[in-house]
Amino acid sequence: MVDVVISTDAVSKRYGDVVALDRVDLSVSAGSVYGLVGPNGAGKTTMLGLLGGLRTPTSGSVHVGSTSVQVLPDTPQFDNWLTGREVVDLSRTLADNGTPESAVDDVLESAGLVEAADRKVKGYSRGMLQRLGLAAAVVTRPDVLLLDEPAAALDPAGRREVLNLVAEMHGRSTVLFSSHILDDVQEVCDEIGVLRRGELVYQGSLGGLIDRHGGSGYTVVMRSGADAVAERLLAEPWVRGTSVESDHRVAVAVTDTDAAEQRLVRVLAEVGHPVISVSPTQSSLEDVFLEVTK
Repeated sequence: MVDVVISTDAVSKRYGDVVALDRVDLSVSAGSVYGLVGPNGAGKTTMLGLLGGLRTPTSGSVHVGSTSVQVLPDTPQFDNWLTGREVVDLSRTLADNGTPESAVDDVLESAGLVEAADRKVKGYSRGMLQRLGLAAAVVTRPDVLLLDEPAAALDPAGRREVLNLVAEMHGRSTVLFSSHILDDVQEVCDEIGVLRRGELVYQGSLGGLIDRHGGSGYTVVMRSGADAVAERLLAEPWVRGTSVESDHRVAVAVTDTDAAEQRLVRVLAEVGHPVISVSPTQSSLEDVFLEVTK
């Protein structure tokens, strides 16, 4: 049985007449990297504030099964007179969990801040502050790490460093991060939650999200018999639909990729027409996201 470290039970948050979250049941497995996505105003930042204890729910309950929690806001700020090294070392000492001093240099290197480590943060760019905030958050390897748009202000090199840091936490910490950069979520997350106007409209694996909303399928190129193949495949319970795109090309949309992998070739063999090729097709996470949140 999978341990659940972060969960909410019908949690809602209202600001006057505005409903930021509406009876959300969130569930995050131990050691996973969970991506929380949604349009601007969907409730992502509010959810992270509730999980981090920075906000109080209007109704419902929040459970975080650890006392070792680090929260990184989307625009981290630090005292201007501190150096980058001092910021990270302060985070290490405040945690008081025996993290060695050598860990400071390790995370500064991972965040690409070694050369700027002894400069005052007053001169840091927003992207550097973002990376510094993440370094300060991960230096003690917390059990739970909550990140609000950790790569939003970064150039491609900075994004890569941040994603590498997040990936390194996989299995060591339970990470939940919100993001509008869907490629980042697709790259590092095991699980995903999609918020739309305060409601959690999907929660589960990325593959399940794409399967559910019609993103998975195959293109079958036939030498002949495309119409017969399209008709025969429609009888399979794992096929959502088929279309003949040309005289010899059949597009197959599936609801269950596991079943398709087991049955597709067998069905084609049963039909008996010569097959030139079978290739998978899949919508991007962005395509599916736009479909789910429209």
